[in-house]
Amino acid sequence: MAKRDYYETLGCDRGADETVLKTSYRKLAMKWHPDRNQGDAEAEIRFKEVNEAYEVLKDPQKRAAYDRFGHAAFENGGGGGPSGFGDMASTFADIFDDLFGGGMGRGRGGAAGGGRGRGADLRYNMEITLEEAFSGKTAQIKIPTSVTCEACSGSGAKPGTQPKACRTCGGAGKIRHAQGFFTLERTCPTCQGRGSVIEDPCGACGGAGRVTRERTLSVQIPAGVEDGTRIRLGGEGEAGVRGGAAGDLYIFLSIEPHAFFQREGADLYCRVPISMVTAALGGQVEVPTIDGDKTKVKIPEGTQSQKRFRLSGKGMPILRTRSHGDMYVQVVVETPQKLTKRQKELLAEFDKESSGETHPESAGFFSKVKEFFQGAPGEGA
Repeated sequence: MAKRDYYETLGCDRGADETVLKTSYRKLAMKWHPDRNQGDAEAEIRFKEVNEAYEVLKDPQKRAAYDRFGHAAFENGGGGGPSGFGDMASTFADIFDDLFGGGMGRGRGGAAGGGRGRGADLRYNMEITLEEAFSGKTAQIKIPTSVTCEACSGSGAKPGTQPKACRTCGGAGKIRHAQGFFTLERTCPTCQGRGSVIEDPCGACGGAGRVTRERTLSVQIPAGVEDGTRIRLGGEGEAGVRGGAAGDLYIFLSIEPHAFFQREGADLYCRVPISMVTAALGGQVEVPTIDGDKTKVKIPEGTQSQKRFRLSGKGMPILRTRSHGDMYVQVVVETPQKLTKRQKELLAEFDKESSGETHPESAGFFSKVKEFFQGAPGEGA
């Protein structure tokens, strides 16, 4: 199947400058990234196509060759297109910066340079309660991940031996190919850009320099975290290839729905039902607070349903400060149900004694309704 035009793949014109290419690339790379499309084979293909196109077009020499010769410029050993993760290290760094707000891809070196490659970053999803978000906690988590092989100390070579320089590239990890006026460079197919090969691999890890283990880590959750907060544990990700630096572990927090409280930033909201009598005569209600205590709220005489009372400083702590948000108690006047005969009689008596002053809002409303119909065209004619 013929390859798609690189400019078409990135959705750019042939005259697009470097900024336009990079912006379009980042948008498409985030859209088709495997972490966002797990199990989607088509997304994986699209992601590879986007990276291949950008790897060529971001390089002035490769772009000039492509503009002149098309895909033929990189065929028959011409190189230029990305052939492995090592070639795209800086590219992936840009993706991670956009996906996670910077930092996840930084410090990621190429595979060459002693054959070492930085390990992948890992993600762990953790759900906590609102009370735990209020007070903070220390959590123990277990994660299956790649760790450095102890038998070979991460080199990938059998104990007592060492990786040897690749004969194909002379240890450079890349091969240069002259084509016309251009010198094109591609990843060495023998060592995959590492610059070294293992002739006698370690029996414990099969030459990878790392093995899979389950680790238990302690994570400190600070007070005041919000839903979606990300915590980074540097060096706790996947072990690097053949002794390379380990990646990072990113913990994404989600907060369970609460039985009483709804949260908006550092403020908490609580709906409290009160009786018709309490609303009319006034009184006090006892409500829970997020710290596990209780507090009393004074209800003034004649309180209407949906009235909101503010409790200063009773909300969530504000992350990395000593301040707290507020708590808002919204009262809902409950209409009596399943009344006895005597209760109905008492309410009927109360209704007879009622007036516009007793129910000013409803009296005002129906007065306006009456005026509206009296003033309607044709009324009373």
